[in-house]
Amino acid sequence: MARNALSSLGNVPALRVLILFLLLLLPSHSIAARHDYYDALRKSILFFEGQRSGKLPPDQRVRWRKDSALHDGATAGLDLTGGYYDAGDNIKFGFPMAFTTTLLSWSVIDFGRTMGPELRNAVKAVKWGSDYLLKVTAVPDVVFVQVGDAYSDHNCWERPEDMDTLRTVYKIDRDHPGSDVAGETAAALAAASIVFRSRDPGYSNLLLNRAVRVFEFADRNRGAYSSSLRSAVCPFYCDVNGYQDELLWAAAWLHKASRRREYREYIAKNEVILRAGDTINEFGWDNKHAGINVLISKEVLRGRAEYFSSFQHNADGFICSLLPGNSHPQVQYSPGGLIFKAGGSNMQHVTSLSFLLLAYSNYLSHANKVVPCGETTASPALLKRLAKRQVDYILGDNPLGMSYMVGYGARYPQRIHHRGSSLPSVLAHPAHIACKAGSRYFLSPNPNPNLLVGAVVGGPNSSDYFPDSRPYFQESEPTTYINAPLVGLLAFFSAHN
Repeated sequence: MARNALSSLGNVPALRVLILFLLLLLPSHSIAARHDYYDALRKSILFFEGQRSGKLPPDQRVRWRKDSALHDGATAGLDLTGGYYDAGDNIKFGFPMAFTTTLLSWSVIDFGRTMGPELRNAVKAVKWGSDYLLKVTAVPDVVFVQVGDAYSDHNCWERPEDMDTLRTVYKIDRDHPGSDVAGETAAALAAASIVFRSRDPGYSNLLLNRAVRVFEFADRNRGAYSSSLRSAVCPFYCDVNGYQDELLWAAAWLHKASRRREYREYIAKNEVILRAGDTINEFGWDNKHAGINVLISKEVLRGRAEYFSSFQHNADGFICSLLPGNSHPQVQYSPGGLIFKAGGSNMQHVTSLSFLLLAYSNYLSHANKVVPCGETTASPALLKRLAKRQVDYILGDNPLGMSYMVGYGARYPQRIHHRGSSLPSVLAHPAHIACKAGSRYFLSPNPNPNLLVGAVVGGPNSSDYFPDSRPYFQESEPTTYINAPLVGLLAFFSAHN
């Protein structure tokens, strides 16, 4: 009966979008349960300790994890230990790890003042990433972009502590370029240098100088790393979008970190050549366009960089493309109000795009500006409500009434696609669990024995349905680049609830 009644209303998806937009105009407390954003912030940062590779420090808080991959880099005569496992496997993919470090740094730069005691842990999370990026860029004109053979790893279901799969080291150099991953690495190093500018000036200078060198290498030896290393990185983190955006993104962060005129001139000279106005509603580990435009627009809105006004125009276009009822065909909303983009691990889009909404709303607020979107005007307050609506959906305000952050709320995913979480810990099962011996844990209907607190999974499908099952990796696998922008979002809303 209800289905027939709805169908008589005509274009039901359009009606849902209109309702969502009207709800956004209401004060957020009138339509959503109150959440403990600070608790969620604490957990979202703790997640990164569960993703650590290498020798764990004495203050490690995720106690079921132990040391792993202690010989990474040995085949190349290097120490490439440390860094993060990107998701539920045991590979260290450099491209998403660098993006994770950039977004963690941006979270601290823009929202660290509202993190309270958790700021210390957030800075530690940045440093765990930046320390590793210094290692992989230690050799001039070389970046080690991956440790581990993805096919070998994905053929096994093993704890990182037991790992006996191939730990092949992959690199880019002058003869095998990778401007995309090198550009993102330079951006991460530059962003992290800002985080440590006052906390540890010596370390900050090391990061910035390395960022300069890596960017010069990326720009001088142009090419996509997925062309140089296709069999190793594709289809896992294949660069579909091209390397041009990473060069602009790196230059933008280097300009922000160094204030050197050469980077401002580089951006101005290469804006059109490197297609700054392309796919303005995309932002993630592969596509930096929306991020570039929002980052650079901060200077324009402050009245310091009128020559970059085209970037503000692009950023305004990005904002308009996300408004419900106004949204771009590539950006849809689920019936429950979640941003949805085609492809796997949708929450990466939710958190990254919401982060940009919030950051831009703050830049607009300080400039006393709004965004004109045809017949609609997007105020900073509206952008904050839209971002908060996405965060609240993640934390439990959704049709299933469940949190998509492990360990937050009364109901959350129990069977996440994550090797370390789903297998017995070394403490509980000291004996080695071999490659195929872990399969029974992968296929088990039982909840994971180790709680990866703070992990946000890929999330529900376009109909708000979520299968809490390990084999459905696109929905049930957490990633570092889902959590990195969420850290900034939660920090802000913990202080502006």
